[in-house]
Amino acid sequence: MRSKTKMIHGGISKDDQTGAVSVPIYQVSTFEQESVGKHRGFEYSRTGNPTRHALEQLIADLENGKEGYAFASGMAAITSVMMLMEAGDHIILTDDVYGGSYRLMSKVLNRFGLHHSFVDTSNPQKVEESITKDTKALFIETPTNPLLKITDIQEMARIAKDHDLLLVVDNTFASPYWQRPLELGADIVLHSATKYIGGHSDVVAGLVAVRDSKLSEKLHFIQNSAGGILGPQDSWLLMRGIKTLALRMEAIEANAQKIAAFLKEHPKVSAIHYPGLKSHPGHQIAKKQGDGYGGMLSFEVGSGEAAEQVISQVNYFTLAESLGAVESLISMPAKMTHASIPAERRRELGISDGLIRISVGIEDGDDLIEDLKQAL
Repeated sequence: MRSKTKMIHGGISKDDQTGAVSVPIYQVSTFEQESVGKHRGFEYSRTGNPTRHALEQLIADLENGKEGYAFASGMAAITSVMMLMEAGDHIILTDDVYGGSYRLMSKVLNRFGLHHSFVDTSNPQKVEESITKDTKALFIETPTNPLLKITDIQEMARIAKDHDLLLVVDNTFASPYWQRPLELGADIVLHSATKYIGGHSDVVAGLVAVRDSKLSEKLHFIQNSAGGILGPQDSWLLMRGIKTLALRMEAIEANAQKIAAFLKEHPKVSAIHYPGLKSHPGHQIAKKQGDGYGGMLSFEVGSGEAAEQVISQVNYFTLAESLGAVESLISMPAKMTHASIPAERRRELGISDGLIRISVGIEDGDDLIEDLKQAL
């Protein structure tokens, strides 16, 4: 079954009892048991809920994994994956990582004895040099947020295997339609499903898929124990969103390609970051490991003042955090999504005050280009 068909028929796509073509919303906390200790597959909705279970089976199918798990947010998903580690363990993360992931590692999990290093994972040599005797996992974003850097997933899988490490890939920017890290050797793939998977700015959620039974058992134990689960209403919304994921991603990328070509030639844009451009340093790797380049791009306009001026003039781009929706969004990472990263660290990474990030939507691409043209 190909990806586009899986999004309609993957997982548990209907209700066998009634014939409903949409999985019902089981808005219930507990389930009647046939006798003491004997139930019909579900006993308490934190442990398992039929609607959430259908979504979890679907994300496992889409990512070609063993099992899937749904959480209350992308950060809840990342935190639960990090709970697979133990005090004293060391984790290597992509340097150009989402601000929330940076905050979690540097201000929360470090207090529990979990050590970390932020490394440019697009450079395998730097990754190898950062491995210590306590390193237990590699956590990569590709493409990254907000500079769209590309990491070679197969190369990271080789390094992880050589050093007996867990490879975790944040696949939020690509979505399972364009990129499937488990097929490339990753052990765990996760998403902020708030973004492309939901796709309509109406749900906050996180999804995880794993490649083997041992990891599945461990992660389900953590999910049930920590309790950061996704509710049935939001699970249903994600399944509804997934049904149009392929169509949305194709329309979004078509617009993104046109906008990137326009920005690349604009005299007031000093740099553009989009892996779909042949000039992007990670273009060939992105082409090798995925089926598309996505709808996220960022570009430089020289200063924070200039960036704010552009943002204040657009009409069809909504100034907001988040990404991956049907409407186009615009933001300043330095003051919004990555404000939790210290200014000095942002400068080291290249996240300047004049950087603008765009999440391209499904509006008419020419309208979006005309809007950016007049704003610039």
